[in-house]
Amino acid sequence: MFSTWGDFAYRHRKIVPLIIISAILLLHFFFGVRLAERMSQEGWDDPNSSSTKAAQIELETFGRDNSGDIILLFTDPKGIEKSSQFPAIKSYLEQLPQQHSGEIESIISFFDKRNPNLKSDDGTTAFAAISLKGDGEQTLKDFRAIAQDLSPEFDGVEVQVAGATAVADALDAGMAGDIKRAEVYALPAVGLLLLVVFGSLAAAFMPLIVGGLSILGSLGVLSVLAGLTEVNVFAQSVVTLLGLGLAIDYGLFMVSRFREELYQGRDVREAVRITTATAGQTVVFSAAMVAVALSGLLLFPQAFLKSVAYGAMSAVGLAALLSVTVLPALFGILGTRIDALAIRRKKAKSRPIEDTWWYRIPALAMKRAGLVTIALVAGLMALTLPLTGISFGGINETYLPPSHDVRKAQSLFNEEFPEFRTEPIKLVVENATNEQLVQVYQQAAELRGLTSRLSPSSPTKDGTTILSAGIIDREDNARVVEELRGLTAPEGVNLYIGGTPALEVESIEALFDTLPYMALYIVIATFLLMALVFGSLILPAKAVIMTLLGMGATLGILTWMFVDGLFASLFHFSPGPLMSPVLVLIMAIVYGLSTDYEVFLVSRMVEARNKGMSTDEAIKYGTAHTGGIITAAALIMIVVCGAFGFSDIIMMKYIAFGMIFALLFDATVIRMLLVPAVMHLLKEDNWWAPRFIKRASQALGHNESTTHSHPTASQHTAAMALAPAGHGRRSVEAGDDRIPFSELMKRLKEED
Repeated sequence: MFSTWGDFAYRHRKIVPLIIISAILLLHFFFGVRLAERMSQEGWDDPNSSSTKAAQIELETFGRDNSGDIILLFTDPKGIEKSSQFPAIKSYLEQLPQQHSGEIESIISFFDKRNPNLKSDDGTTAFAAISLKGDGEQTLKDFRAIAQDLSPEFDGVEVQVAGATAVADALDAGMAGDIKRAEVYALPAVGLLLLVVFGSLAAAFMPLIVGGLSILGSLGVLSVLAGLTEVNVFAQSVVTLLGLGLAIDYGLFMVSRFREELYQGRDVREAVRITTATAGQTVVFSAAMVAVALSGLLLFPQAFLKSVAYGAMSAVGLAALLSVTVLPALFGILGTRIDALAIRRKKAKSRPIEDTWWYRIPALAMKRAGLVTIALVAGLMALTLPLTGISFGGINETYLPPSHDVRKAQSLFNEEFPEFRTEPIKLVVENATNEQLVQVYQQAAELRGLTSRLSPSSPTKDGTTILSAGIIDREDNARVVEELRGLTAPEGVNLYIGGTPALEVESIEALFDTLPYMALYIVIATFLLMALVFGSLILPAKAVIMTLLGMGATLGILTWMFVDGLFASLFHFSPGPLMSPVLVLIMAIVYGLSTDYEVFLVSRMVEARNKGMSTDEAIKYGTAHTGGIITAAALIMIVVCGAFGFSDIIMMKYIAFGMIFALLFDATVIRMLLVPAVMHLLKEDNWWAPRFIKRASQALGHNESTTHSHPTASQHTAAMALAPAGHGRRSVEAGDDRIPFSELMKRLKEED
């Protein structure tokens, strides 16, 4: 199948790129440019939870709670009430609603009636609460419409902006900066790295073409999805990160294999066909592994995870599509000019593969296979231990850098005015008489850890009352919610626990209820796919175990960093509880990436095995032939992730560093040491599978011949001689003398 497609791409090498590139540009022009206006800030919560029901009741009965949209803090060290700027501030706050009548619903401030509750205990700070008219996504648009007028200058008075909508806007701006950083810094850095790897501008430019088209196409697809379903703004950064990184990686594998075939003396058409039949099919099935891992996110109820899954799967699929359509056609056009504009001379004779450290390191691991396996497995499990201390929370101002203006303003507000927390816990009471409401109120009064007693936030309407209060310590959210669940509802009365703390707690519960099903689905699906790719049941089982070991170590280090605070000052973030949806997301991404590199590595081993090599030689051959290119691919992905590692948003740092650690583990200890050692211990069992699995693998195009010609007699002889006992090996004679093993290896390498 892939071989046939390679021939097709060569024959139509001028038409295929034109069609694909035109389609990508049209997709971006008609949809991608409108992505920003279609994105959502919502989708973090479980839509089936009690807290969501509470929010719906509150919205339908009382309208949106907009009291904490924007908080303006005014600080005068000499005392705000006696400040010389008091009249000017009061006048400013009176004129602001008139200037923005379409966006501002009301303003409540200390400067209006001098309410002492709106002034700090030391008298230096007072605040004004601005309520916006818009609902949903319109709220953020209203904020941005008035943002330029929220920074007035008053002599001797510092003005700071806080509030839920201001925090949301700051997070949104930080994510937009991530995309810009990737375009400005990551792409040029990747280009230089590719130039070093390939040594020619023409070859280096090929993966960049795929990467650039992938970004344009992915944003277009994401915009289409945003028009059909809710897509969280955070999805844009994740899609860009994955789409760009994998597209360049896939392009790197394709270019490397094409050049390798040319160097072996193939003509251009044959090199294109073989590249598509080998590297091309590996790219497609590797992308399928990543997509399957990401599709596990669709099992969760949160719209955020679903939107990221749709977008990331589209980006990965697009990266693979571009790699097996545009690149083979461009190879056909360029031919031997793939090495044009070289920056270094090609060596007359390359170093024997046995002399490379890509060959020697796995060989050493295989010599001490038992010791290497025990030591590395123990080490990876030890790195997993910090994961036991992980804690979860919701999205708030602490996800911004400590020096961010909005972060500092919100922290000041929470400290000085704890009873006015912008994320209160709420108890929605439905169908209660006055006597029944008193019963509920008396029970709720016994709750500990609140900034004040639960009290009505507005008069009862249509038999519904909202009781609310702030929680002093966010770490008490789960306890407070659990205590509220223990309240006894009078007969006929409905109680719903709402507010941001309840939404966060129930979102975490929904995630962990679904997580086992996600894990089971991903493991089974990727196991079956790898069984078809490798034609073995043992290799997929080994790959799953390796992936889980690497993922556990990665999550352990991430917990050590982002929860316990390792390197917090160096990378400019505050340690603390993690967003549970982000943990699930990084698990899917790391699992997908790990299986992705596993497919590239083991596929080359299977290819060597099918040429007749012994198990040990196939292991060393596969590792050596993929060593340099997988390392380069990992470095490129690390460069892309590094750009996002400087994000202002801690969630994006978490994902970026998670991918970096996973790549480092996969590209070093797991690929070069653990995989060779374990496969050496398994010996011939590596290749075992029922006949129907092997037939299905061959039917899908795996292990097909890479040339149209029949093997030469010497190739056939060498293959038979190298085949291990029990797999069709025969003794090979030359006259009366057996041909030495080293001579057979030499012949095979010369003819390969």
